[in-house]
Amino acid sequence: MHTITLKADDNFFTMLNEMATTFGTSRSELIRNAVINYKETLEKEKLKQQIKKASLKVRKESKKAANEFEGTLSDGLGNV
Repeated sequence: MHTITLKADDNFFTMLNEMATTFGTSRSELIRNAVINYKETLEKEKLKQQIKKASLKVRKESKKAANEFEGTLSDGLGNV
């Protein structure tokens, strides 16, 4: 396992120690989990943006298709 040095101000260090104590884990494990969770959050946000972009594209195409069919609603019904 590799060692990473992290500089922290007093407030961050105190918070980290309190959290590690509360959750019964080491500071290292707490930081590892935080980084992993942050990475997962970023990946989910990226996926959400990709889905949103695709959804907007589909919405435009659906609206275009609906507009094209709008004019055909009464086709062939003039004698009815």
